[in-house]
Amino acid sequence: MDSTDFPDDLVQMQHAWNAAYEALAAPRPGDITALRRRLLRLSVRLWWHPYWKSVTSAPAARTELRGPARTRAAARAA
Repeated sequence: MDSTDFPDDLVQMQHAWNAAYEALAAPRPGDITALRRRLLRLSVRLWWHPYWKSVTSAPAARTELRGPARTRAAARAA
């Protein structure tokens, strides 16, 4: 599967999930409750995204989605 097959909104959500997870994992995060709620909300939105209905191997695709999200994070950091 090519990483360009993912819808842009799905990659953006995964990127936001990664950012929320990293913020929560940081030493002494600011508002833990808000970060946990954001992480949970994003998790639900990622899990139930309509894209997964069109994929034959959703577990593999879910894992592969992390790559484009990390690439986006690296591009924004540069």
